[in-house]
Amino acid sequence: MDQAYKDIVGFHGHSCPGLAMGYRMTKGVLGFLSGSRARDEEIVAITENDACGVDALQWLSGCTFGKGNLIFKDYGKQVFTLYNRKTGRGARVVFRDQSVPENLRKDRKKLVCWILSAPEEEALSVAEVQIDEPAPARIMNSITCEFCGEKVMETRIEQVNGKAACIPCSHRV
Repeated sequence: MDQAYKDIVGFHGHSCPGLAMGYRMTKGVLGFLSGSRARDEEIVAITENDACGVDALQWLSGCTFGKGNLIFKDYGKQVFTLYNRKTGRGARVVFRDQSVPENLRKDRKKLVCWILSAPEEEALSVAEVQIDEPAPARIMNSITCEFCGEKVMETRIEQVNGKAACIPCSHRV
């Protein structure tokens, strides 16, 4: 287990197959793109799941929701797509679950070891893809919800009886 994975385990809280998958997937796609960690928004990551591996994706790629360069698509797949704004190149990485030896599937420790050490071509499928460049992050104004008094991003305000409402309040009224 290398130091980067140990650091990610510290961030995530424990080692598990999902974290190991995210680690291998992110390292594989960054290697394919000859990229390094995003300092700002030059790399954009699109994740098709919200599982443990996304913590590894954030740690290794530098893509985060807070910076606006991590996009979540709720497809439930072990898939990441990374796009480099500087080069215009994108790559999609898929974890090849069908390659996992059957005898390892019930032993989480052995499964993690296999995921971390399997040859890349067995564990991953990485391919260059063409995608439309994701829009850069935007800073939005905040508006006060007239029902609860909390600040809300202006794009999330809904009008209820002529009043500005946050989403939870609009569903309660």
